[in-house]
Amino acid sequence: MGDPTTPTTDQPAGGHRGGLLRALRHRGFRLVWVTGFVSNTGTWLSNLTVPYVLYQATHSAVWVAWAAVAQFAPGLIFAPLGGTLADRRDRRLLLLWAQIGLAVVGFLMWVHWAFGARQPVVLIGLLTLLGFLNGINNPAWQSLVNDLVPRPDVFSAVTLNSLQFNLARAFGPGVAGALLATLGPSWAFFLNAVSFLFVIGALLVVRPHATRQRPRVREHPGWRDVFGVIRGNPGIQLTILVSVAIGLFANPIFQLTVVFAADVYVVGPVGLGLLTSALGVGSVLFAFAGALRRARSRLGRSVSRGLVVLAVSLVAMGIMPNLPLGIVAATAVGAGFLASISGVNTALQLLSGDLVRGRVLAIRHMFYSAAIPAGSMLQGIATDAWGVRWATIGAGTILAVVTVTIARWPGRRGFAVLDDARDEEPATHPNAEQRSAS
Repeated sequence: MGDPTTPTTDQPAGGHRGGLLRALRHRGFRLVWVTGFVSNTGTWLSNLTVPYVLYQATHSAVWVAWAAVAQFAPGLIFAPLGGTLADRRDRRLLLLWAQIGLAVVGFLMWVHWAFGARQPVVLIGLLTLLGFLNGINNPAWQSLVNDLVPRPDVFSAVTLNSLQFNLARAFGPGVAGALLATLGPSWAFFLNAVSFLFVIGALLVVRPHATRQRPRVREHPGWRDVFGVIRGNPGIQLTILVSVAIGLFANPIFQLTVVFAADVYVVGPVGLGLLTSALGVGSVLFAFAGALRRARSRLGRSVSRGLVVLAVSLVAMGIMPNLPLGIVAATAVGAGFLASISGVNTALQLLSGDLVRGRVLAIRHMFYSAAIPAGSMLQGIATDAWGVRWATIGAGTILAVVTVTIARWPGRRGFAVLDDARDEEPATHPNAEQRSAS
């Protein structure tokens, strides 16, 4: 068996044309993509099961919000460390150890539930451990995705990475709903823990693409250099701002589907699984439409249009009177979510130099990780006070206002600054010495 990262076909020169599927030509990326789908499917079994069991036990949207806080807030502490390690250490090995840690915590969640402890506080504690490990895992994962393909295929790789996550979001909740309705939460927790083993196996064999070997440097750029890169680049600043807006106003819907299912549509686990799966189905449909188009639209236009669809569909989801129409609205939410978040992630990858990319991604992850639990808590409180319909309508309305404000801000270029991302690698550090290709 040959090197799993060797391309199977010659790459077209330049540009991003050739379709969103072109990164799958590289066997290393393909292996990580497939196993990542398996692992993220398992993660969505847990992501649906945790809020389900918490809401069944407490009947409080605030408890569901605490789960989001526990899962994402630790990224504020560990993301800078994760970014630094991703820039200075072997990203593959770093990710391997992070995945092993996540697998251990996943098995602890299964043991906790299977042997009858079943305490909400214990679940929150284990989610907090997951949050700390994800602070290390996420910058390494996103940086490694970039390393597995040549630069012309970065747009395809980043979008496909978002696609596999959303394929898992489409598939995982449906499986979780069936498991909850038949075998119970223990099996969902167990399969989540097992799913990490697939990524661990892939990471033992993949290597970076030959054209993406990182340069040797006599002196690594410091955090002051990283902040200088961010201060001097309006495109990176906008990716962080948009990520915060999505985290505050859009991401909470993934936890609040349990409230829609229980209180608005009055359906059981299967209905909950269908509603949550629709969020992923919308993302998949959007991504496949992009693959059929086989060309990259402007990133700024893609993000702005995605935010508009996301805002309008959140308002629609708050209005829809029954489960079938709610599923339609949730599908549109998923499409808008992928259009905006994949465009932001792609721009950030292309605007960041290789020697600072891990830390730039970590800073973005910090802000995003802060926004998600903050938005979940605010919308959880609003849901308990006024109902989930009004909380969701309000979130969609505010997101629409933010989108229009960015597009119309006087003296700025709006979303067009995201199109400053170029095909060539940005300058990274004056002391870099490129490795030979041999």
